Amino acid sequence: MSDVTSRALLERLIGFATVSRDSNLALIEFVRDYLAQFDIESELFYNAERTKANLFATIGPRDRGGIVLSGHTDVVPADGQPWTVDPFRLTEKDGRMYGRGTADMKGFLASVLASVPMFVERKLNMPVHLAFSYDEEVGCLGVRPMLAQLEKRAHKPVLCLIGEPTSLTPVLGHKGKLAMRCQVKGAPCHSAYAPYGVNAIQYAARLINRLEEIGEALAQPDHHDARFDPPFSTVQTGVIKGGRALNIVPAECEFDFEVRALPGFDANAVAGDLHAYAQAELLPKMRAVKSDTDIRLEALSAYPALATSPDSEAARLVALLSGSTEFGTVAFGTEGGLFDEAGIPTVVCGPGSMDQGHKPDEYVSIEQLHDCDAMLVRLADHLSTAA
Repeated sequence: MSDVTSRALLERLIGFATVSRDSNLALIEFVRDYLAQFDIESELFYNAERTKANLFATIGPRDRGGIVLSGHTDVVPADGQPWTVDPFRLTEKDGRMYGRGTADMKGFLASVLASVPMFVERKLNMPVHLAFSYDEEVGCLGVRPMLAQLEKRAHKPVLCLIGEPTSLTPVLGHKGKLAMRCQVKGAPCHSAYAPYGVNAIQYAARLINRLEEIGEALAQPDHHDARFDPPFSTVQTGVIKGGRALNIVPAECEFDFEVRALPGFDANAVAGDLHAYAQAELLPKMRAVKSDTDIRLEALSAYPALATSPDSEAARLVALLSGSTEFGTVAFGTEGGLFDEAGIPTVVCGPGSMDQGHKPDEYVSIEQLHDCDAMLVRLADHLSTAA
């Protein structure tokens, strides 16, 4: 397999249906065995159930930092989407390669793996590290155990390049995210006697209205950062459940909301505001009717924002590799903020576009994949000559 192409490897990777709800071990074991052909040892970091794993491998000297090439192996579901091709079988037509994960982000992983023989042959002066994670699509959960181990190591990488789809334009920033669940416990009764119960749905509605007010305040011009679109932190409610029948005052209601936070804004401040509102304004009224009513907030997931300086060594290096100094930001989140928190400067740059990600008939263009291959050749050149 020493002459395998990124296109051939992408076909193999797409064939693994690594939806986040399922295991990624078959793909990880394929990558481990592929790397072993080049005498590259892989470290696997498993989840508690040992049904999923991160993979970390190093090519080149181990006594210095080097560069991390990072990507997630999980994909979003294709269920219920109007695909015209098999989402888990690569289909090539009209200069595009279709399949779930081609853009987000197995195209990058395929290009990285295809470059392994080149990295091995170059006798690198600085190492390249491969970091493939699980459960990115459900809150950047899987990469954390791997990062906890990397933080303890003596030689930290000088750059993490995350190959999320940016059309190979260097991205230095994205918003952070906090996902929360609010559970309202009311008091049921017959709807004919509604004033004697505590309507959990109506109190949940007041909490949701409060979130809307918080979002409107965050959207004011003095909170704007023009580098982002939209240029302010946002709050939105995405899921709500409650009630059993129209003639019963509902005893339970829960809703999920998220905060997309600009760098420098603490998303937990929104949850804190909502908690204070519940404690001061709503719970006294609820408990005046029934003492055991309650409002609870639970964190579902979170990841930090990314804001790498355009004057940093990491930004200059990725500009050299990509051939572009037009640094941008993206609306979607990545594992980049977590790498940055671990002390590894991070830039996002990969083939394809998120305009195709998560959609039916997702694709990456052949041209973009070839351009990514070329970027990795430039990386090998750099690591071969670096002091």
